[in-house]
Amino acid sequence: MTSFLQLKKNSGKGSLETLTAELTKLSGKQTQESRTDDRIWYPSVDKAGNGYAVIRFLPPPEGEDVPFIRMFDHGFQGPTGQWYIENSLTTLGKQDPVSELNTKLWATGLESDKAVVRKQKRKLNFYSNIYIIKDENNPENEGKVFLFKYGKKIFDKLNEAMQPAYPDEDPLNPFDLWEGADFKLKIRNVEGYRNYDKSEFAKPSALSDDDKTLERIWKQCHSLQAFLAPSNFKSYDELKTRLNLVLGLDTNVSTPAKQLAAHEDLDDEIPWQTPTPAKATPAPAQRSVPAFDDDDDDGLEFFNKLASKG
Repeated sequence: MTSFLQLKKNSGKGSLETLTAELTKLSGKQTQESRTDDRIWYPSVDKAGNGYAVIRFLPPPEGEDVPFIRMFDHGFQGPTGQWYIENSLTTLGKQDPVSELNTKLWATGLESDKAVVRKQKRKLNFYSNIYIIKDENNPENEGKVFLFKYGKKIFDKLNEAMQPAYPDEDPLNPFDLWEGADFKLKIRNVEGYRNYDKSEFAKPSALSDDDKTLERIWKQCHSLQAFLAPSNFKSYDELKTRLNLVLGLDTNVSTPAKQLAAHEDLDDEIPWQTPTPAKATPAPAQRSVPAFDDDDDDGLEFFNKLASKG
């Protein structure tokens, strides 16, 4: 189990090498919480869709080795009007009924089937612990530790900091208390969606000059591995039953790609991350999809690879 003294001893190059190895593992394999979870911080924006905050990514919580976890989930409305909002078993490296269906549809090569896949493909999110340095719209959050759910665009910023593309840039471990850096989260509204391209790291610096303060902050970190507990995922059979219900499929009939394609335009203009379920079949409140989600998973490369194998 990691102690604060070990955390400080491993600060710098050693911890960065460990993180780099973890990134390599993630890139080589394919593997929801409610808005009422007050452990999770969501950045807010003004009426124009702009927002600004300064946060600090924190090291792995006590007893854990990695400062982030990766989660896949699905959120889409079927032709029945019902919503499918579930964690994907691919997070755990297991077979998932939606991914299986999407793979079959993508392999047909039909644009109508690919449109269905784009609608119901899995979404990628990461979770980390953060310390709020500045939150202009909610100053009461400043000086507190929260969980932060973020997408691929922000994760790419972290990855670029740890593994810079140019020789004149020094690698940075953004999760380090002593040699990390504050992250300036800059949100813009681009064509109706939140954009984080302007976000950037400040110069490296210690979060505090006082080790006692740093230890107090670190000990407030929430478990990340708890998100990956089996209890947070339904079984394959349960997900299959739910998927069939949402899509209006007879479990004894093979996948009707044409039937799915016929409904592909029902939800084209509604961003999945802010769904408004039909009144007759509202999605359970505890499974609502957060508005904060900035990117897709692998740009459909996942299905391309699987289809090529088939």
